[in-house]
Amino acid sequence: MNLAAAISDWRAALGAERVLEETAAQETYGRCTSGARRRLAGAVRARAADDVAKVVSIAARHGVPIYPISTGHNWGYGTSLPARDDCVVLDLAALDRIVAFDSGTGIVTVEPGVTQQQLADFLDAGDHPFLVPVSGAGPSCSILGNALERGYGITPHADHFGAVTAIEAVLADGRVYRSALAEADGTDVDDAFKWGIGPYLDGLFTQSAMGVVTRMSIALARRPDAVRAFFFGLPDAADLGHLVERVREVIARYPGVVGGVNLMNARRVLSMSIPYPRDRLGADGLIPDALIDELGRANQVMAWTGFGTLYGSRGVVRAAQREIRAVLRPYAKRLVYISPFSARWLARLGRLLPGFLKARVGRSLEVLETSVELVAGRPNETAMPLCYWIGNQAARAPGPLDPARDGCGVAWYAPLIPMRAERVQAYVAMVDEVMREHGLEPLITLTSLSERCFDSTIPLLFDLDDAASTANAQACRRALLEAGRAQGFLPYRVGIDTMDWLVRDDATCWQMVRDIKQTLDPGNIIAPGRYA
Repeated sequence: MNLAAAISDWRAALGAERVLEETAAQETYGRCTSGARRRLAGAVRARAADDVAKVVSIAARHGVPIYPISTGHNWGYGTSLPARDDCVVLDLAALDRIVAFDSGTGIVTVEPGVTQQQLADFLDAGDHPFLVPVSGAGPSCSILGNALERGYGITPHADHFGAVTAIEAVLADGRVYRSALAEADGTDVDDAFKWGIGPYLDGLFTQSAMGVVTRMSIALARRPDAVRAFFFGLPDAADLGHLVERVREVIARYPGVVGGVNLMNARRVLSMSIPYPRDRLGADGLIPDALIDELGRANQVMAWTGFGTLYGSRGVVRAAQREIRAVLRPYAKRLVYISPFSARWLARLGRLLPGFLKARVGRSLEVLETSVELVAGRPNETAMPLCYWIGNQAARAPGPLDPARDGCGVAWYAPLIPMRAERVQAYVAMVDEVMREHGLEPLITLTSLSERCFDSTIPLLFDLDDAASTANAQACRRALLEAGRAQGFLPYRVGIDTMDWLVRDDATCWQMVRDIKQTLDPGNIIAPGRYA
């Protein structure tokens, strides 16, 4: 590896101000919420898509590994850090063009730096009736980056990579990959038809290190006539399996109308609505179950809370509301439907309440408003304060939330769970046991990916400034991965510090990944160690 020669060539090609050496790169990109640490060799900030091929070619010539990032806001999974030491970060945030938009079909082509908020502003400015494929990661996160990680949301196109129709990427030798249809001057039809012709290769660039994606086309969901969020509670945790069966029926019965359903345990819901009760913790450092019950009664939070969304014409949504109510009986209690307009009205009312009522109810109504806005395709920060719950409120800097900048300790465990009663109950028991053993709050969310499967997102919250707390959280995540593997609950994505756990076996799948990587990138230049 000839790093000095690579830096010299990059500065000549892009300008000295766009190339950072080790110390500056470490200061700029070295913070990570999961407690991961990486030694960075430098950073390069591309200005345009044409720069990327130059950067990659120089890296290959001098044997310097590079690690591409979009906005670097991969909270809880690595933030901006590479999977291995001694990489040069390739920052693509300045590639922030909305390259093309078809106002009839809703297909938009974006570069890596285009954020959820930028796309929302673009759609608003043109009065285009389409929804942003939002996620809980916040307005500053990349549309392209989330789709490449096969992220998901709760809007109609919940599977974000499923909505991707075309990809353009720079390979390790500097060549530019496009599909067979695009190469044959069929860009329009390539954008309109996901699978193209011949072997489907676009998927190689998701959760991988096969190339640097510089452009992506994604089909946006059209804004429906009616959006209704629905909320309900499950009083008895013992009935969770029965509720899962009813939720599965709702999703299967109304494909395209039900955007998805979240199930959250009481601890997870309370983390969104009340301050962390630090002065009332038990001897084990956790919130006692009796206090969870007390706080739940005070805040109208049951053992489990369900949250889903309906999309469609007003007539279809009204009909679905009636039938869903019947399906969820007798387990779902206090089932209510609410529109974005009603949520905004209630939040404004909450801000006018007297002091004691405002403190008790106002925060919950604000969370309700922003949650409904999110599922209506409006990016916001409603899910991000969770990162600050344990003790980083005082560290919050003014302006947009940035958990890495503010020193939050959060890492994610995100396994897939079959949507069957006994499997969900076994999973919840497993998470509860492992997290309590490590003194971490078991905050559990189950999000439907289909009528067959949940993804569960478990935040591990800890004190990033405390080495023992960080080590404990990392040990807990490893324990969750191992306990989950033993029961067949495997992750849909992992962070940079657990990729070694994922690919440690010699399964045929990972052998194929190695073979493809060796063919496309024999020098292992692009993102070494990432899902490989």
